[in-house]
Amino acid sequence: MPQSPESFYLDPAAPGTLQSRIQQMVAQGILAGRFRPGDRLPSSRKLAQHLGVSRITVTLAYTELLSDDYITSRGRSGYFVSDNAPEPPAFPAKSAGLSTVDWSAVLPPDVAPALGIEKPTDWASYRYPFIYGQADATLFDGANWRLCAMQALGKRDFAALTADQYDGDDPKLVEFIMRQTLPRRGILAGPEEILVTMGAQNALWLTAQVLLSGDRSAVIEDPGYPALRAILTQTGCALTAVSVDADGLPLDQLPTTVDVVFTTPSHHCPTTATMSLPRRRALLDWAEDQQALIVEDDYDFEMSFLKPPSPALKSLDRTGRVIHVGSFSKSLFPGLRLGYLVGPAPFIRAARALRALSLRHPPGLMQRTVSHFLSLGHYDAVIKRTSRAFHDRRRTLDAAIAAHGLTVAGAGAYGGSSVWMRAPEATDTARLAAQLRLQGVLIEPGVAFFAGPNAPRNFYRLAYSSIPAARITEGIALIAQNITDDTGSPPARRS
Repeated sequence: MPQSPESFYLDPAAPGTLQSRIQQMVAQGILAGRFRPGDRLPSSRKLAQHLGVSRITVTLAYTELLSDDYITSRGRSGYFVSDNAPEPPAFPAKSAGLSTVDWSAVLPPDVAPALGIEKPTDWASYRYPFIYGQADATLFDGANWRLCAMQALGKRDFAALTADQYDGDDPKLVEFIMRQTLPRRGILAGPEEILVTMGAQNALWLTAQVLLSGDRSAVIEDPGYPALRAILTQTGCALTAVSVDADGLPLDQLPTTVDVVFTTPSHHCPTTATMSLPRRRALLDWAEDQQALIVEDDYDFEMSFLKPPSPALKSLDRTGRVIHVGSFSKSLFPGLRLGYLVGPAPFIRAARALRALSLRHPPGLMQRTVSHFLSLGHYDAVIKRTSRAFHDRRRTLDAAIAAHGLTVAGAGAYGGSSVWMRAPEATDTARLAAQLRLQGVLIEPGVAFFAGPNAPRNFYRLAYSSIPAARITEGIALIAQNITDDTGSPPARRS
């Protein structure tokens, strides 16, 4: 049956190029059963006229559909739905209906605690996005990333791309981590001491599941990473939140007995405080005396652009008590979801076995693409470019904060990509964030970073990873003005 061009509707809100949207339109019509095998499709000229697009765009879309065997060409007779096209299901789709399951009784309490940090998906449409961890397209080397991805898809890497490694990792990526990434942090490790993970958060989850249970105890920093607090709560362990100071985690506040201490010594989350070298050594001595383990989350060490980074805790460890967590997602882009664990071989074996039960291993394509990107020097180039940009943005941010009298509660001496701020005590930064969002400004309220029911509500985080330097001063002025409007008086000068 010939199909009229009027049977085709191009959704203006659909994503993708015109060509891909036309492909999807035809393919979805076939999959929905509107177009059956043998049906004649409109000519490329008539469909182009109907849709208001160029004829070559329709021709290219038809060519792709031909290669996928959705349609077939019969010379001058035109295009037809292929006999080999996917067929719609023989049964009609039905609604699941009303559920009779009492999920509150089936699921354990707090099975999926909220992470507490809202990052709108359309953050890039805001003029002043002071939010943490988002990728800046102007700094990333997309061209070489695509070339590395194409290389990973080639015949030479076919086995790495397609093989089921079961519980193994890409040997090229492990070798790069072992020979280049870790030595920069002063860490020496063998392949049996390294595990690739789906980002730092997956590494923390694996670590918590292996080391903790209901009869064990752990320490976290307060304020600290909300997702880690949620992960540890799920283990059922006895959890103690210890308030940090200007040097990070204070040893004199640690409990007398504890099994595992989680810390972010290079750039504390969220205050960005850097743990001093004497305190690092003292923490290692304390762990040996207490027979405790330390989990070092080194998520942001690459961004130490103000001064060289301090040695990692793992590099100072002589008794095998430190488990090191690293990530490429922060330094490249968050959607990468690729990190690693470094620890004693017995721990890595246990974490590898647990990972194999849930996801086996991170996708081979992503691992091999990253290994090419690292080994060809593109990663180092991105880090240098990003560090220069962040340094410039940080100077602009510091000057704007000082000029508008805002209060800095924590700003790491080694760099990073954010500053921890404190508003007047009467300010609720969740309410402040909602007001600023209407004016194109995004900030992160600080309450989610604190443990306990009486968390202060006047802290907030300003990140500069995704905002151009030219917009920082304007954005800070809006923040200062809104704090003034909220409290009725100008912000107090920085302490």
